[in-house]
Amino acid sequence: MSAFRPGLLPSVLVLLLLPGLIALGFWQLARAEEKRELLATHQARQLAAPISLAELERQPNPAYVRVQLQGYFDTRHSLLLDNRTRDGKVGVEVLQPFYDQNSGLWLLLNRGWLPWPDRRTPPTFATPDTPLRVRATVHVPLGEPLQLQQEQPATGWPRLITVVKPDDLWRQLGRGGLSYAARLEPGPASFQADWPVVAMSPDKHLGYAVQWFALAAALLGLFIYLGLHNARENRHAPSNHPA
Repeated sequence: MSAFRPGLLPSVLVLLLLPGLIALGFWQLARAEEKRELLATHQARQLAAPISLAELERQPNPAYVRVQLQGYFDTRHSLLLDNRTRDGKVGVEVLQPFYDQNSGLWLLLNRGWLPWPDRRTPPTFATPDTPLRVRATVHVPLGEPLQLQQEQPATGWPRLITVVKPDDLWRQLGRGGLSYAARLEPGPASFQADWPVVAMSPDKHLGYAVQWFALAAALLGLFIYLGLHNARENRHAPSNHPA
């Protein structure tokens, strides 16, 4: 034990910090694997033929499933998903209820992104008022989105929102609809419909994992160095005992 004397404070700091740094590294590795699985699922389902809403209801995992719809938009009840950016520009995503005549169900469709440069002027957009055949991809968010503050109940339409909650909309309108939204594929009824599959790539998560593990290794290396250095200083210190 005389060959290793790190001191009380460094020992406490290492005991507190090292497990957390290692845990963060493994968490980032798990997130990277999760994102790889999501990308693989998305790619496979984008190659599959679209299905009906009736078939979609029987899917145990509807994420990224393509659907074929025939019906019309509800032009009176629109939602504007706030704080969306494209190429550094601020805007909103426009979501509207779509009635599928084949299934008799409503589905909340995200028509895409619109710029909103001037907050003093509401964004304007047109909605087709005739029956349409459209395709969309079901979007199921990963976990609960972060909200810095509770969203206040809004009145009037179109309605500005920060979180998409289809069930709340169906309850308010008294309609039967699916519990998730779908993103419209590019076409005459869509706006800028270019959504990334994941906000952060697996490689970026892997890079963060390497950083956390590197910090853990540096902390451990510094702890060992201090322990050996202090022990060496203690051995070389002059003795106060008389000869």
